[in-house]
Amino acid sequence: MTAVIRTAREALRGRRPAAAVWWEACAVGRSVRAAWRGPGRERDLVVQSLKAAGAALLAWAVAGVWLGDPMALMAPWVALVLVQATVYSSVRQAGEQFAAICAGAVIASAAQAITDDHTGALALCLPVLMLMANWSRFGRQGIYAATTAVFVLASGTAVSAAAVGHRVGQAALGAAIGVAVNALVLPPIHLRDVRENLAALARESGDLLHTVATGLREGEWDAQSAVGWSSDAARLGRRLDALYSARSWSRESLRLTSGPLRRLHRVPTAVPPEDEDQRWSRVTGNVTALTRTLVVTVDEHRTPKAPEGPVLDLYARLLALIGDACHAEADRLLGSSAGPRREAETETTMDELHRRLQEGLREQGQGAARTAVLGTLVLQAENLWAEIVPEPDESAGQ
Repeated sequence: MTAVIRTAREALRGRRPAAAVWWEACAVGRSVRAAWRGPGRERDLVVQSLKAAGAALLAWAVAGVWLGDPMALMAPWVALVLVQATVYSSVRQAGEQFAAICAGAVIASAAQAITDDHTGALALCLPVLMLMANWSRFGRQGIYAATTAVFVLASGTAVSAAAVGHRVGQAALGAAIGVAVNALVLPPIHLRDVRENLAALARESGDLLHTVATGLREGEWDAQSAVGWSSDAARLGRRLDALYSARSWSRESLRLTSGPLRRLHRVPTAVPPEDEDQRWSRVTGNVTALTRTLVVTVDEHRTPKAPEGPVLDLYARLLALIGDACHAEADRLLGSSAGPRREAETETTMDELHRRLQEGLREQGQGAARTAVLGTLVLQAENLWAEIVPEPDESAGQ
């Protein structure tokens, strides 16, 4: 299978449209496999999509089949768009959307009464409604004022107070069904996203540190390699942004969802504390600073030069161990651990490497410029070490 993927990659190299389609298809395939394997973001998206479709069908069944309304379009339309990422956002957007729909229906009816012509009414009300769509009170639902006016006038039926009330009632029915389905059928709770993003940030940090360590140890790195490491560190920043977004969603997803509903969804009830976000933010910053230092050292127009020889090998081994600690943190966040004995052995090895690096700093064989760079790199490694492997609280044992 790997050989097939490699062959396809070589065949598509240089063919941008075909390559884009290929990679998009691969991404879709990975998402499908992830949704099939078990709980996660991909399966949550499948559930939300099916819930939205179900809410629209239910609204159509109630309005179009049970009530026999020949103009039952409004109910399934509103229900479909109100199955949002959280119950709170569904309720908030239901209010905003309902207000926008009422405004669109009323203004369209007034325009029809003034012009007595559908085209003239559209020409009169749409500019006003599009300006209203930018009103902050409507949030992101202001566009529904204009689309409601189009539906009301394009239907060709007579516009009257009864017709306006009828459409507003259909919108209210759809909003009620959409919010109820979202709140009562597997309510979306995003606690898992925080844990998964934290674990991914820890694992990707460890992967990058291992990559840098391998490059330094083998001595096969240059300006292009360093720039690649810096780009990988920038991706850590984007992962950190995703973590902050997930934290925000987790807070919102707990609003308006009761304990029984949360248990029904079977999501983890605990979420890592927000201190973890700040901790890994500092780790990301230190990794970024480390890669930027390496970029500077290989710039031929700069004075600083990278250290070399055995001391560079020691530094690479230290980064690899810190990378191992990052991977251990990722496993811990996902519920597994390497065990206290393994952690103690790793910490002992790191202490020894750190001591030998400090001795290397006191040596004069590297030269002033290389010693300065080594000191900067060691300081950044120490910062990483302090964040990822914090020292035990001595006061706890007293």
